[in-house]
Amino acid sequence: SDKTGTLTKDEMTLRRLWVAGEELAVTGAGYEPRGIFQRDGQDVAPGDSVRELLRAGVLASDAHLVREEAAWRIQGDPTEGALVVAAAKAGIDKLALDRELPRSGEIPFTSEAKRMTTLHQTPGGIVAFAKGAPEVLLGSCTRWRTADGGEAELDEAGRVAIQGAARAMAEQALRVLALATRTGAAPDNAESDLVFLGLAGMIDPPRPEVREALRTCGRAGIKVVMITGDHPLTARAIARELGILQGGRAVTGAELEAMSDADLEREVEGIEVYARVAPAHKLRVVTALQKKGHSVAMTGDGVNDAPALKKADIGIAMGLTGTDVTKEAADMTLTDDNFASIVAAVEEGRGVFDNIKKYLMFLLSSNIGEIGLMAGASLFGMPIPLSAVQILWVNLATDGLPALALAVDPPEPGLMRRPPRDPHRGIFTRPVVTLMLVGGLWSTLVNLGLFAWALQSGRTLEEAMTLAFVSLVLIQFFKAYNYRSDRASALRRPFANKWLNLAIIWELLLLGLILYVPFLRTAFGTTHLPLADGLLVVALAASVAPVLELAKWMERRGWFGAMD
Repeated sequence: SDKTGTLTKDEMTLRRLWVAGEELAVTGAGYEPRGIFQRDGQDVAPGDSVRELLRAGVLASDAHLVREEAAWRIQGDPTEGALVVAAAKAGIDKLALDRELPRSGEIPFTSEAKRMTTLHQTPGGIVAFAKGAPEVLLGSCTRWRTADGGEAELDEAGRVAIQGAARAMAEQALRVLALATRTGAAPDNAESDLVFLGLAGMIDPPRPEVREALRTCGRAGIKVVMITGDHPLTARAIARELGILQGGRAVTGAELEAMSDADLEREVEGIEVYARVAPAHKLRVVTALQKKGHSVAMTGDGVNDAPALKKADIGIAMGLTGTDVTKEAADMTLTDDNFASIVAAVEEGRGVFDNIKKYLMFLLSSNIGEIGLMAGASLFGMPIPLSAVQILWVNLATDGLPALALAVDPPEPGLMRRPPRDPHRGIFTRPVVTLMLVGGLWSTLVNLGLFAWALQSGRTLEEAMTLAFVSLVLIQFFKAYNYRSDRASALRRPFANKWLNLAIIWELLLLGLILYVPFLRTAFGTTHLPLADGLLVVALAASVAPVLELAKWMERRGWFGAMD
């Protein structure tokens, strides 16, 4: 999963500034341009060096701060928005600054370059402002801003100090940007011989619901790997906070480049965090995981993410920030860009698959019972036990409504505690087929035996057919409740499906009308059912419940093969 906006809120807030060897804290939350600057816990006014740093961040950004319906929000990239908001806290207005120093050129950000540079017209000539990853931008700097506002040569000691400050920020789960400038700039030299201005550390807080969603993934046998363009230390800190990094490795894009495909395939299962990666790396990660036999879901929002999403078993595009190309390449679109919604979708998908299985188990088991009854009677030379109208009624009404109710059955408790099912196994696994056959064959035995007993005991054919018809209908109802799960007892939450309860009640009312309303008795060829016969039929029909319970008990102990 991508980190920004999926695992986190995508609401960057600048928290730390490092300028000329000093660190300042910035207060405030969200995008409201209200906050104070502090040094060692004491409120301070932002000095010239701090204001220059913030001006550079604003000029090298395309985001804008707008107020809509009493709320502040950012138009553009949230990282750039954090710089614009921090500058506003220091009294620097982006619109006014853009008018004062109009942009005359730009070297845009790319995931490979990890930097962005803009050129601006000033009374003294063209000035370049750059922002980017500290390890990238620092290599282009030859001087740095001093505490008195001057410049000094950036020697090795200065570089070590800057790298240490960036590392300290990253270890606090802050995304760190470096900012630099150059006077007398031109498009061909704007990214060299820069003056280092300072560091900005910002935080994108994790979504509060993500931690529980990640724990749910762990219980469900789903491994979550975080992919981010952040500094490795920032990535590790956030991954530890979320519970993603639990003893596995964190690797960078540079380390991935150094790995062969065979090396990556060998080590990919032990990697939990990828930092400073490019979109092309995602494709390699997906391919390596698939070669290890894993089903892979990959999130993405940029155009360059499309190949990885296309390659993944489930490509997931971001609905809010994703490009049209990404959405076209993806299998599903996440409308709120929230990782917790992916977990909810997994649970929903598992529930839908389970319900398809319940629906088919019930219908096919019912059909086996009906076919077995008719075929058995013919095989043993008995009269036909059901009339054409009765067969139609059983197929259309008795089987139909309960089957539809099972299709919308609530998810079973513990659904997200099961390991993922084998994608190569279909619905009709050995345990499912066994339960289906047990229910169908028991129905055949009970109904055929009851019909034969009725004929042998001197009942008329019409009475024997009525007993068989009622028994068949009732046994389907008992099976419907048993097939609400292919593993759990029917006694657990037996009436949790209100639609099934309503379907059974409605069918019982209709059955009563068929038995006791004269013109319906004539139409269906049934007779009045005495109380004693009714109790006998109910008892025999109910016998399918303990039989299926026994089959489930044996299934849970692996008698019929591995469960899904």
